[in-house]
Amino acid sequence: QVQLVESGGGLVQPGGSLRLSCAASGITFSIYAMGWYRQAPGKKRELVAVITSGGNTNYADSVKGRFTISRDNAKNTVYLQMNSLKPEDTAVYYCNAEWVGAGVKYWGQGTQVTVSS
Repeated sequence: QVQLVESGGGLVQPGGSLRLSCAASGITFSIYAMGWYRQAPGKKRELVAVITSGGNTNYADSVKGRFTISRDNAKNTVYLQMNSLKPEDTAVYYCNAEWVGAGVKYWGQGTQVTVSS
């Protein structure tokens, strides 16, 4: 049974930081590309950041220079360090695992991030 369990969301003031974690089980973690997506109320889910099995990263323009994605294959965990948070970063953040070669995707249940004073 595949599980992706996000944690680390919460309420933070503008300019603050949060670190999201996503612990994976039931998959061979090291071969999966791992990504973070977010969905704000009334908006489509969008890609925030992705890290490939080889460690290459890509970010949405809106978070470049503020967010950092990383992975620890020994812990089957992917992280999203979010700095200089803005109110527009408020959304539910979802973890995604994708085995690109096989077209297999899994999603976590999401964690709420609210940036507000």
